[in-house]
Amino acid sequence: MTISFQGEKVFLKGKPLKVGENAPEITLVSKDFSEIKVGGKQDKIQIISVVPSLDGSVCSIQAKRFNQEATKLKDCIVYIVSIDTPFAMERFCLDANAKNIIVASDFIDKTFGEKYGLILANSFLKGMLTRAVLIIDKEGKLIYQEICEELGHEPNYQAALNKINTL
Repeated sequence: MTISFQGEKVFLKGKPLKVGENAPEITLVSKDFSEIKVGGKQDKIQIISVVPSLDGSVCSIQAKRFNQEATKLKDCIVYIVSIDTPFAMERFCLDANAKNIIVASDFIDKTFGEKYGLILANSFLKGMLTRAVLIIDKEGKLIYQEICEELGHEPNYQAALNKINTL
């Protein structure tokens, strides 16, 4: 899949999942270095907001928006997945007063990025995750996916929220 970043073509390594496919369960690292499982079957609907780094301005806006929206969502858990270190995730959560989201990192082995097909394959951001929003139902099926066509643009929050509201 091809997206763009500041007008240049950027390719994704691997193949993104398709809506309707099973979302693999992946173990990531939390801000306190504990393990967090995302994907797969869980007792809540999962919103996985994927960003390259919480230090990026658009990434920070995206995480803060989902932190706000999480207070209005019923029966959902919101993950923000990046390749940031636990130290950076902790700093972001403190600075942004982000208490309604769970931050998780794929920095150790990039299994999430590989299994979900969301690793940037070229550009100076090579190896980082692209910007995306995924929704996984309680049975572990991917029911919504937006991979932002322009890496520097925010996702369509309303489309994701509309999908949640139809469940």
